[in-house]
Order: sequence, then structure tokens, then C-alpha cells
Amino acid sequence: MRYRLWRVGIFIAASLPPMYWFYGAMLGLLGPDPGKVLVDNLGLGALVLLLITLTMTPLQQLTRWGGWIAVRRQLGLWCFAYVVLHLAGYVLFIAGLRLELVLRDLSERPYIIVGALAFVGLLALTVTSNRFSIRRLGRKWKALHRLVYVILLLALLHMLWVVRADLGEWLAYALVGGVLLLMRLSVVAGGLQRVGALWRENPKKIEI
Repeated sequence: MRYRLWRVGIFIAASLPPMYWFYGAMLGLLGPDPGKVLVDNLGLGALVLLLITLTMTPLQQLTRWGGWIAVRRQLGLWCFAYVVLHLAGYVLFIAGLRLELVLRDLSERPYIIVGALAFVGLLALTVTSNRFSIRRLGRKWKALHRLVYVILLLALLHMLWVVRADLGEWLAYALVGGVLLLMRLSVVAGGLQRVGALWRENPKKIEI
């Protein structure tokens, strides 16, 4: 029951931003180029959701609460949904539904190529995120889903090329992503588990 409430909360929280952005675009609240703002917001939202998804494992290691892992798949699916909307917005508002322009960007613009690679990787993870794929792939499933770390790096590189004039915001996301990647190291993950165990045994020993 608790996990179901969490899932409902995540559904509401994740669905509201796109609805608000589309509403703002229709009312002309996103400036003179609402299409580009919408595309940028969806891309940034996808990156934020990817970072939140990657946060679930360290939180589970620290707290031993299974709820973090229970909602991880849902967050990943929302991340993919944002990416699909981001891509659709690019094709509609930036490329103007011109296939030749999309193909030209794919061959000439590095940030489009990197973004496309991240999309293909995320598509592979989304398609195999179900229980059938977990049983079918066995040990290979975990190896495949480690691709998420490469996807994160590609997403950050894509963002870097897009916001070249303003590196401050990008550095903040890159720092968070770097910390999350470091937490995957066995020595760091083991440290989180030990800190979590110590805190559960005697919370007073660790002041947060």
C-alpha cells in the first residue's frame, strides 16, 4: 500500500511539469520562441529524472528501505517519456517536421548525434525494464542496464553543447552526476552500507 501511494505521488509529480509547460506554450507564457523553451525544459526534466533514478540505489544502500528500488523503474520510465517528448518537440518545433533537416542534423551536429545515442541507449533500457526481460536475460540484464552510466555521460555532453554560453548550471548537474557515479564504486557503496547499518543500530552516533 505504501509503495502504491509513492507511485501515485510520482505519477502526479512527474506529469505536472509537462502539462504546465504545454499550457504555458499555448498561452504564450514561454517567451517569443515557446517551442524551443518547451524542448529545452523537457530535455532538462529528463536529465533531472535520470539523476533522481540513479539516486535510488545509494538511498537503498544507506537506508535499506525497499521503496527506493520499488519506484526506480517508474522514474526511469518517466525519464524515457520526457526524452520522447523532447525528441518530438525537436522534430516539430525545431526541424518543422522536415525529415531532410533531421537527417542533416544527425550527420552534422555533434550534440544531436550524442543526444540520439543517449535516446537509443535509454530505449534499450526501457524495452528491457520488465520482469520478462529480467528472467530472459539473466546475468546479462545487469550488464545491459549499466549502460545507464554511459547514457548519463552522453546526456551531460549533449547538455554541455546546448548551453555552451552558461556553464554554471551545467556544472551543477555534472557535479551531481559525478557524485552518483562515484557512489557506484564498491568502496563507496560499501561505506554507505556500513554508515546505514551504524545509523540503524544507534541513530545518535551519526548526526545529520
